[in-house]
Amino acid sequence: MDFADTVFLDNSLRAWTIALGAALLTYAAVRLVVLSLARRLVHAVSAEVYHWDDALRGGLRATHGGLIVVFSLFVGAMLLTLPGQVRGALQSVAMIALLVQVGLWVNAGLTEWLAERAKARAEEEPAEVMTLGILGVAAKLVLWSLVVLLGLENLGVDVTALVAGLGIGGVAVALAAQNVLGDLFASLSIVLDKPFVLGDFVVVGDYLGSVEAIGLKTTRIRSISGEQVVFSNTDLLESRIRNYGRMYERRVVLQLGVTYQTSRSDLALIPGIVREAIERHSTDRVRFDRVHLSAYGDFAITFEAVYYVLDPDYVVHMDIKEQILLTIHAAFEERAIEYAYPTQTVFVERANAG
Repeated sequence: MDFADTVFLDNSLRAWTIALGAALLTYAAVRLVVLSLARRLVHAVSAEVYHWDDALRGGLRATHGGLIVVFSLFVGAMLLTLPGQVRGALQSVAMIALLVQVGLWVNAGLTEWLAERAKARAEEEPAEVMTLGILGVAAKLVLWSLVVLLGLENLGVDVTALVAGLGIGGVAVALAAQNVLGDLFASLSIVLDKPFVLGDFVVVGDYLGSVEAIGLKTTRIRSISGEQVVFSNTDLLESRIRNYGRMYERRVVLQLGVTYQTSRSDLALIPGIVREAIERHSTDRVRFDRVHLSAYGDFAITFEAVYYVLDPDYVVHMDIKEQILLTIHAAFEERAIEYAYPTQTVFVERANAG
């Protein structure tokens, strides 16, 4: 009898040799495919053709040699004559190894993509970095939950009952931590919907200041008086927020009051004086809208002017307003036009003595 026909564990040495060769070829083929893809992706990076190359390269770097060996041995073992239980056990082990390897690929690729995305957006959208971190944690949790569930199902565990139990437990945990979860989802809403971002100047009720940090549970605002005001994310979204960080121009209403002793000819000059004072500024800084005699008040004749400052900066707005008021004041002094202030005139009538 030929030595190759020697039987060992119900298989000839020839069969064992073929199985080993198949395992080695499978391992080499997988390694070759991974290496070839990695090289192609490096070329794609230099040619700037793809945008998802970082994720794929990161995933390929997570190839685990031990798991590939397990899968390769399973491929070779399928060429042997094995008892049904042994074949089933090897199939389960190989499937779990394959699931874990796929999980490692996806996990590493996702991590690489999130890191590159966060690096690219860190300066333009700092709040998006936190969003990417939260979404990354959620995605990885879902990924490994699927890997574990599929692995348990492959081992014959009743996954349906397990999922139902986890669902009931999840509901109980959600009810117990509903405030925390509410703030967490509010945080995601803030970061995704972007009602404000870091650095915006906002007014919330009686509080105003710059957004300093957006956390998972709270948002912190640095008030103009210096202290830090902390809002829960849920309360913040339920409030009316005035975001001055999104202002692109500022509407200014300017009211002036002059005395009733002002002559009609001077009253007719005042709109022109105010308009000239506003239009002295360049058109890329100020846009004039209107000026009118608006009312006869209790102690003053009131004029109302409206203009727009084409810069959202509050200091710029105040500098321009100061210059306009000083220019108007100088013109009023030149024409002896008096500003009104609260006054009261008493008329006394004397009766003739009989």
